Amino acid sequence: MKKNGIVRTSLLALLFIMFTLAVINVDVQKIGPQGSEVGFAFVNSPVHDALPVNDLFYKLTTFLGYLALLAVLGYGAVGVWQLMKRRSLKKVDSQLISLGIFFVLVIFCYVLFEKLVINYRPVILDGGLEASYPSSHTLLALCVFGAMMVPYPELFSEKQLSLVRTAAGVLAVISVVGRLLSGVHWLTDIVGAVLLSAALLSGYVSMLQIGRQKQNAKKT
Repeated sequence: MKKNGIVRTSLLALLFIMFTLAVINVDVQKIGPQGSEVGFAFVNSPVHDALPVNDLFYKLTTFLGYLALLAVLGYGAVGVWQLMKRRSLKKVDSQLISLGIFFVLVIFCYVLFEKLVINYRPVILDGGLEASYPSSHTLLALCVFGAMMVPYPELFSEKQLSLVRTAAGVLAVISVVGRLLSGVHWLTDIVGAVLLSAALLSGYVSMLQIGRQKQNAKKT
């Protein structure tokens, strides 16, 4: 299982890299604001024309992005509380530590693609061009809500987990679809964010599996 998780994560990461390279090199045209270039113009242009800016979906998905950040702070608060109460990092839930590492990686990717510009938004929102690939809101929402769907017996009972999973799944879908319908991203921005999120979530699940295997080995 450990090997399968690593292979799955590697393949998803490779798929994201290959897709990103394709976005950079395939059918690049000046179809963005101020003559900015965008790859896959043959699909990005008609999709954007069909989905103009929708203020409702933009505000909704922006709110969900803040909600995802609030969830991160919530998990962080639980981790700090456990550390203060148990007075040892080793006694903090291993899943919380894995979550912390996972969220750091997500934030790193978030910041990285704000600086490493692949393409710009199809619209100008705040007076200037903004990095658009991959969609940072989609990335954040999928990673956070996706992580909430992973079993966490120390925090949630089976009944609570079922509710959390359902709510997180619904919010994740709304975030992806809503961000596309908002019209502030190219289609490839959304696809890229989904691929990167899948790779990061797969890595997180693999970390948990490795941690549980080590715990089981210690018990035996």
